[in-house]
Amino acid sequence: MRKTEAMLALFAAVSIFCRPLLAQEKPKVENAAKQDARPILLKIQVVFEEFDGEKKTKSMPYSSLLSAGSGNVEFAKIRIGNRVPLYTGKENGLQYIDVGTNLDFRADPLEAGKFAVKVSLERSWVYGDVMIPVDKSVDVPSGGSSGQFKEPVIGQYKTDVNLLLRDGQTVDSTVATDPLTGRLMKIELTLTVMK
Repeated sequence: MRKTEAMLALFAAVSIFCRPLLAQEKPKVENAAKQDARPILLKIQVVFEEFDGEKKTKSMPYSSLLSAGSGNVEFAKIRIGNRVPLYTGKENGLQYIDVGTNLDFRADPLEAGKFAVKVSLERSWVYGDVMIPVDKSVDVPSGGSSGQFKEPVIGQYKTDVNLLLRDGQTVDSTVATDPLTGRLMKIELTLTVMK
């Protein structure tokens, strides 16, 4: 009986002294989980292609690095283009608009090595000039005839894409046809995990 009491007393003493040690071990597990949640560096490439029938007439690549999985919402942005003047018909009647490419990227890690990728793309371009009738009291710039003014025609392409991609995967995400020229426009996306 004394052996049993002694064993119970020893077990009670060990459990009392070991509880603080077990409580100290838990933060190590939490720190390990936080270390596994480190941000992942990704490269996302978007290639904007234009086709005239079967012939590729343009291939414009854009790429950016961004972090995924840092706990914060991470975006990467690209803005490239020009400011084009437009005549508004009022006194001091020039207004400038942005023409070019705007890209916004975002990626969130998922299970099994996949990423939820969101890309917003806006692209605009100048087709050429169109003669616009102008009031005779307005000064006509050089190159125009009296009563007409040259104005640019602006083409535009916008898309928002949400995809599930894995490392090294390339997809054709959006295909559209320009209503004025009949040319086919396509977006190709590639995701790469940087090692």
